[in-house]
Amino acid sequence: MENLFVIPSTTKKFIDSLIDYYISEAASYKQIAMTYSDEIEDVNANAFGIIVGCIYSGFLQAYQNQKQKPVLEDTQEFTQMIKTRAAQIKRSILDAKA
Repeated sequence: MENLFVIPSTTKKFIDSLIDYYISEAASYKQIAMTYSDEIEDVNANAFGIIVGCIYSGFLQAYQNQKQKPVLEDTQEFTQMIKTRAAQIKRSILDAKA
């Protein structure tokens, strides 16, 4: 399968900046996840999900601001961007003091 990049470079930079932001604020999101510790088993996994969800929301908002909708390839590329930086996100959560 050929790897085609379809997300505009400005949107990619925006997503990278969102990832950087959420990495720097991991402690806050870990704290949010901890408020649900009675309902969940893994606070760190929940914090990861919250962070990825927030980044995904920003990704969707970037398209909406341009009056566009991401196509499947855009979403797949977004997923790959997250996978590429998942270890960084996870490390920031594990290291976070909440």
